[in-house]
Amino acid sequence: MADKLHFNLVSPERELMSRDVDQVDIPGSEGWMGVLANHSPLMTTLAPGMVKIRDGAEEKRIFVRGGFAEISPAGLTVLAEEAMPAEELNAEKIAQAIKDAEEDVADAETDEKKLSAQQSLDSLKELQAAL
Repeated sequence: MADKLHFNLVSPERELMSRDVDQVDIPGSEGWMGVLANHSPLMTTLAPGMVKIRDGAEEKRIFVRGGFAEISPAGLTVLAEEAMPAEELNAEKIAQAIKDAEEDVADAETDEKKLSAQQSLDSLKELQAAL
């Protein structure tokens, strides 16, 4: 039996996963990275995208919007700015949220409100693209 990788994924709201798996693919800011047990230690920032967790024939996908990943002898830890399991994503709700966010950008009365609205819109578009 091959070695397992201990994987933790947490966001500010909750811990989404903590278990031993075969492989995790992460969207590093410099490109995709596959992580197996006994990987060399490394820290990287994350780009928006789907984290793919493989354990045997099972594959789970979790959307992350930025954050950090640390690979150490203890395993892989992902600290995500925002994270959501793929099964919780709804394309219609995301499309409506994008329309609402576009209206918020257009209606913003100050530069600060416009910047905040634009960041929300960008995040939603990243989520839509990850689907």
